[in-house]
Amino acid sequence: MAARPATLYGTAMSPPDYRPEPTLDIAPPPPPPRDPPPQEKKRRRRTPFRGVFGGLLMLLAVGLAGGAVVGYGLYRQVAADLPDYRWLADYQPPQMSRIYAADSRLLAELATERRVFVPIEAIPKPLQAAFVSAEDQRFWEHHGVDPIGILRSVVTAVENYGSGRRLGGASTITQQVAKNMLVGADRTLTRKLREAILAIRIEETLPKDRILELYLNEIFLGYQAYGVAAAAQAYFNKGLDELTLGESAFLAVLPKGPNNYNPMRFPEAARARRDWVLDRMVEDRAITPAEAAAAKAEPIVPRPVRRPEVLPVGQYFTEDVRRELSTRFGPEQTTAGGLVVRTSLDPALQAATEGALRTGLLGYDRRRGGFRGPVAKISASATEWLPALEAAQRPGGAMPEWKLAVALDVRDREARLGWIERPDPRGPAQPRTGTMPIEEAAWARRALGEGRLGPVPRRMQDVLAPGDVVLVEVQPGQPVQGRTPARPERLALRQIPQVEGAIVALDPSTGRVLAMAGGWSFEKSQFNRATQAQRQPGSSFKPFVYLPALEAGIPPTQRFLDAPIEINTPQGVWRPGNYGDGVSNSYVSIRTALEKSLNLVTIRVAQEVGMDKVAETAARFGVIPNMPRYLAMSLGSGETTVLRMAAGYAAFANGGREVTPTLIDSVQDQRGRVIWRSDTRACEACAATGPQAGPPELADNRRQITDPIAAYQMVNLLTGVVQRGTGTAAGKGLNRPIAGKTGTTNDYVDNWFVGFTPDIVVAVWMGLDEPRSLGNGETGGGNAAPIFHDVLEAALRGSPAVPFRAPPGVALVRMQAGSGQSIMEAFRPGTENAARPPEEDPARGTAVGLDRGLGGLY
Repeated sequence: MAARPATLYGTAMSPPDYRPEPTLDIAPPPPPPRDPPPQEKKRRRRTPFRGVFGGLLMLLAVGLAGGAVVGYGLYRQVAADLPDYRWLADYQPPQMSRIYAADSRLLAELATERRVFVPIEAIPKPLQAAFVSAEDQRFWEHHGVDPIGILRSVVTAVENYGSGRRLGGASTITQQVAKNMLVGADRTLTRKLREAILAIRIEETLPKDRILELYLNEIFLGYQAYGVAAAAQAYFNKGLDELTLGESAFLAVLPKGPNNYNPMRFPEAARARRDWVLDRMVEDRAITPAEAAAAKAEPIVPRPVRRPEVLPVGQYFTEDVRRELSTRFGPEQTTAGGLVVRTSLDPALQAATEGALRTGLLGYDRRRGGFRGPVAKISASATEWLPALEAAQRPGGAMPEWKLAVALDVRDREARLGWIERPDPRGPAQPRTGTMPIEEAAWARRALGEGRLGPVPRRMQDVLAPGDVVLVEVQPGQPVQGRTPARPERLALRQIPQVEGAIVALDPSTGRVLAMAGGWSFEKSQFNRATQAQRQPGSSFKPFVYLPALEAGIPPTQRFLDAPIEINTPQGVWRPGNYGDGVSNSYVSIRTALEKSLNLVTIRVAQEVGMDKVAETAARFGVIPNMPRYLAMSLGSGETTVLRMAAGYAAFANGGREVTPTLIDSVQDQRGRVIWRSDTRACEACAATGPQAGPPELADNRRQITDPIAAYQMVNLLTGVVQRGTGTAAGKGLNRPIAGKTGTTNDYVDNWFVGFTPDIVVAVWMGLDEPRSLGNGETGGGNAAPIFHDVLEAALRGSPAVPFRAPPGVALVRMQAGSGQSIMEAFRPGTENAARPPEEDPARGTAVGLDRGLGGLY
C-alpha cells in the first residue's frame, strides 16, 4: 500500500503531477478521539449565551434608537406651537388700580387680581430665601429643570406609595413661572413637557433674579392675593420690609395650598409647615439654627384688616370714574394697569350731600309715600322667631344702622320687637328685644295706591301685627342720672323710600365735581340719576330763556305782559298758565317774572328773542344740545341731566366761561408717570427758578359762551329768586349771597333747585324713576330747595362770605323792587333808562305771525 500524502491540519495537499493509486474499497479505522484545544472548547461553551445577550443588546439599541426618534418627533410636535416666552423680559404683571379722593384717601380699588408689583431689589433677602428653600432648593444651580429634584420626588413617591400622603412635586421655580404665565395648569403629560422645554429656554434668556422676580410677583397665595406684597398685606397688614423671619417663612408655605394652611382655619398645620420651611432654610445655610429657633417661637398672628381702609361714601361717583377710565384707557388697563387715579371728590362734602339727600327723600316718603307694609311675615313664637328672622332677606338699600326686626307683641300704644345682634361676624347670633312707641310710627299711614293715604294711625295695631318683619332703628337711650343706658331699647320704624333724587356739587371756576349722589343707595340701584337720567328741568330752565334777552340789551327792568295766552299748534290750541293759575293781567319786569317763575311772561320773552336763539343758548351752555324749536321748551319740557344743569349754571357764576365737568384730576401709570390730566392749561412759567420767579399765572383758555355783563345780570336776577322769590328755602339762615332757581314740571313730576355761590354750584333733582306725579303742591321750592340748603351749609361751613363780583363796565343802579325792598340792579351801559311798558297789543296774545318759524308746538 502506498504511503498517504502529507496533510496540513488534516487537509490533503497533493502536488500537481500526483495521481492517486487505486485503492481497495475498505474503510479505514476511525481515528482515536481527541480533546479539542482549550480555545475551541471555550468558544463552543459561549456560543449559545452570546446569542441571547446579543439579541437583547440589539433590541435595546433598536429600542433606544426608536425612542430617540419618537422622542425627537414628540419634542418637535410639542415645541412647534410653544408660546413666545421672550416677552417675559419686559413683562409687568397685572396690578390693581386705585382711585383716590381729593384728600388722598382711598375711594376704591379696581382689580381682577389683587397684586402689588415689587421689583426684586425691594423684596427682602430672607423672603427670597424662604421661597427658594421651600419650592426649589437648587434654583441657583439648575438650568430650568432639576434632574436631582425629579429623582428625589420619585424616591419619595415610592416611599409614600399607598400611604395616602400628598406626593411632592418636582417643578422648579422656573417651571412654575412657565406654567403660571405661559402654558396653564392642565394635568397632562404634554403640559409638563411644554413646561420643561419653556423652563430651559427661559433660563437661557432671562437672569435668575428676573425669573425669581416674576415668580414672587405672580404666584397666588390665597385671600385674593397675587404676589408676596399683596399677601403680606392680606395676612399681616404689613409691607414686605416689616415682615419678621417667621412671617416670611409662613408666606413661603402658601404656594402648596393656601386653603390648607390658612392660619385662621388650620393654625397647627400652618405652624408645622412654617417650621419645616425654617428647617430647610437652615439646611440651605440661608439662616442660622439660632435664627430658626427664634422664628419658630413666633406665633402666627393674622390680622383681619387686610385691605386699606376705603371711604364708605361716593359709590356713584366712583362708578362714573371707573366708566370714564374704561372708555379712555380700555377695560384691561383700567383693572390691571396699576393706575393711580386722583379725583376731585371732597369726602366731607360727599358725606353731607348723601345725608342731605336721604333726609329729604325720607321726609317726602313719610309725608306722601305712606307705609307700604312689612318686609316679610314670620312666626312670632318664642322658639321660632330667631331662626326665621335670621333666614329673612334684608332688603337692598337699607341703611347699615337699620335692623331687621319682628313684631313679637303688639299693644295699643307700643309694640315689642325682636332683632339679632352679632358682635362677632363669625360668632353666634344674639337675640335682642326693644319697644316701639306709637310716636315712632305716627307717620305710617297706610298707602292706598294712586297717591292716596289712609288715616293717621291711632293704635299700634293699625301699623303692625305679630310676625310682621320691619326695618327699625335703635334710638339712643334717655340719660338716667347723668348716664346713658348701655343697651338702648327704644325703636323707630323705618322704610326705604320709593322716591329718588340726585345731587351734583362742582367748582364753577374749574368744573371739578366735588360731590355727587346718584340716588338713595348704590346698593339699591346702581343707576346714576345725576348723570344717566334724562329729566325735564321745568322752570329751572328759564334762565336760559331770559339770557338771550339780556345779551340783546334788554334790561332786567323791561316789562312784559302777564296775561293769558293761546298758542295755535298742530295738536290744537295750547293755553299755558302760571303756577296756581295766578295771573296778574298786568306788565311785570323780567326780575319779577323770574323771581315768581311766571310761565306766561317767559313764553312772551321766548317769542321776543325767538326759539332759535333760546335753543342756541341751551346748546352753548351744554344744557340741551339739540333742543327742538317749540315754545313749550321755554318752560323746561326738554330733557337734560343734573350734571349738565350744574355745569350750565356754573357759567353764570364764573363770568360766562364754558364749564366742562370733570371727575378725574390726573392719572398715573404704575411707574408714576402722569399719562392724563384734566387741566390742559399751559404753564410756561412753572419751570422758572430763582429769586425773580414769582407765582406762575395760568391763562384761562376756556371758551367765553356769554359776555360777563350778561352773566352778572343773570346772577343778580337769580339772587332775587333766593331772597324774595320761589327759592327762599334755599338760603334760609345762611346769610350769604346765593343765587338759584326752582323748577317744577307739569303735574309735579320733577322737582329741581339749581343754585350757586361764587365758589360752588349745587344742582338738586327729586322724582320717581317711573315718571309720575309726586302729589299736588309738591314743588322744587318745597322739596329740592331745602336739600340744596343743607348741602350748601356743609360746603360753606367755616369759610368766609364772598360776594359776587361785578365785571368792569356794568352799571349798578339802586332801585326799589316790587316788594318795596331796595336792590342794586345791574344794567348794560346805556340801558339804564330804556325800560318802559310796551304799548298793549291785543294781537300779542296769539302766536300767529310771532312764532318766528317754530315749525310746530306741543
